[in-house]
Amino acid sequence: MKSATGLTGSGSRDWFIQRVSAVVLAVYTFVVLGWILCNGGFSFEQWYGFMMTTPMKILSLLSVLSLVAHAWIGMWQVFTDYVTTRQMGPSASGLRLVLTSAVIIAVFAYAIWAIQIFWAN
Repeated sequence: MKSATGLTGSGSRDWFIQRVSAVVLAVYTFVVLGWILCNGGFSFEQWYGFMMTTPMKILSLLSVLSLVAHAWIGMWQVFTDYVTTRQMGPSASGLRLVLTSAVIIAVFAYAIWAIQIFWAN
């Protein structure tokens, strides 16, 4: 019997995606913090110039997609672990559907917004 899981249909693949996405987010954080530490007192123009380079656009896009996958898998796990009929009664399945739908809409909207910010120019 196959059960539905967060993103890929497999718990081990979801686990792997969450770990890889965490590494991508860590690399992005270190790159941005490293740039800030090496360029103290920078102006908006310098920041914009750094963030709008092609490598930073690509790394930013990877980071946004990693954040979306990471958030979706994590929230799905929280909802399936804590919003259950055993704990909340029969209304749990409806609440889980509402919460899951809200997360899907939010991460999709954030991803589109971030892509527009970095690639609309």
